[in-house]
Amino acid sequence: MAVSTIVSLLVLAGLIFYVIGIYNTLVSRRNEWRNAFAQIEVQLKRRYDLIPNLVETAKAYLNHERGTLEAVTAARNLALSGLQAAAAEPDNARHLAQLGLADGALNSALSRLSVTLEAYPDLKGSQNMQQLSEELTSTENKVAFARQAFNDAVMAYNTYKQMFPPVLLAGAFGHGSDASLLTFADSPLIQAAPKVSF
Repeated sequence: MAVSTIVSLLVLAGLIFYVIGIYNTLVSRRNEWRNAFAQIEVQLKRRYDLIPNLVETAKAYLNHERGTLEAVTAARNLALSGLQAAAAEPDNARHLAQLGLADGALNSALSRLSVTLEAYPDLKGSQNMQQLSEELTSTENKVAFARQAFNDAVMAYNTYKQMFPPVLLAGAFGHGSDASLLTFADSPLIQAAPKVSF
């Protein structure tokens, strides 16, 4: 066998292994961001499961604040349906955007509930309410960490997919569109700048 044939076969084998490596890395990175979304889903489901307990605990004290409680329940249900749609298709940017908006609306409703609860020291001092509030706060922190991990995994996937030479092969391997970041809308209290007057 001629040396040029051996060299050609080695170069071809190296190229094949390189392409296989690109494919495997694309699959690995896509699975990482899908797993990261699954972690967000777990924390959001936990959060959404805690909210009805919070509302039930508050109902006894807040009979005349029914509108606030109904707004929290409606926002929770909307966010849960957004989560279910996003979980069914985590690579659908529209579903992720809707989840972000629905969760922002839920945060706003929870902020209004929190302000309402401040007017009821007996309710605020209730052991059940304190425990639920602590669990909700803890879960919200876990959601923030999970969202950061998801967005980091999406960024790593998109960056690798857009680099040369993977960009030449990504579309052929079924990795055509970029993955979308998950952003939650800030509550109006966060978005509004504080006003100072003298």
